[in-house]
Amino acid sequence: MRQHKSRSLLLILGIVTLLSAASTQAQRENWARPFPGFRVIGNLYGVGSYDLSVFLISTEEGHILINTGLEDSTQLIRDNMAALGFDLEDVRILLTQQAHWDHTAAMAEIKALSGAAVFATPKDARVLEDGGFSDAHFGGRQTFEPVSVERIIQEGDRIELGGVSLTVHEHPGHTEGSSSYAMTVRENGRDYRVLIANMGTINPGKQLVVDPTYPGVSNDFAGTYSNQKAMEVDVWVAAHASQYGMHGKWQPGQAYSADNFVDPSGFVAAVERLERIYYEQLQQERDQ
Repeated sequence: MRQHKSRSLLLILGIVTLLSAASTQAQRENWARPFPGFRVIGNLYGVGSYDLSVFLISTEEGHILINTGLEDSTQLIRDNMAALGFDLEDVRILLTQQAHWDHTAAMAEIKALSGAAVFATPKDARVLEDGGFSDAHFGGRQTFEPVSVERIIQEGDRIELGGVSLTVHEHPGHTEGSSSYAMTVRENGRDYRVLIANMGTINPGKQLVVDPTYPGVSNDFAGTYSNQKAMEVDVWVAAHASQYGMHGKWQPGQAYSADNFVDPSGFVAAVERLERIYYEQLQQERDQ
């Protein structure tokens, strides 16, 4: 009987492993899967892949590009920008929400093509400049081409270009230097509070309090959830389309409306869901 139970447990574990591997493979395919560019609101556009977000903020004096996706994403981004009437070479500022390879691997190439300056928070700047080697979770090897950083940004700083003003919010945890960017867009006679949000997701294998992935990581996540819940947000987007329900809010061919992405309650719900996961992991680590 004991041997039968052991075999059953091994079978269950094997099925779980296969399902997890299949899910991971599908996720990575969606990272590279082309998706048409679209207008979020005002001069904010999505120009990334099916699930990896790349955001364009257009101005008359050049553009701001946030995230760059995978190593081979440059042509996809260029094509999406061109379809919307913009040129990759007109990008003047490059930003990232998190210095992980799936969001930064094309940054060095796009910087070389456009001559754009890279802005980053202190702890993500370090990771960008060593190609991911010093990342607390996935480091120890270079995972993307290193890129130099021209300006260090921090909480409350303003990034200004062509009449656009972005406010920097440090939302660490996912990476030590994770950041979000807030702006105000006026349409239809009203102001929309827009947040390009870096969500506090916890990667598998990340430790919070027992052998923490980096000192203070638990407090970083807690502070991010608290800060984000206190923000007043009308429209929000995130580093992955799946995080902000993009495919339920916009479909190819759908007409533009300033209200397509208005979702203040959805933002709070998303932050609170991640916070619950955080507390569950804290309890699990303490119970070990």
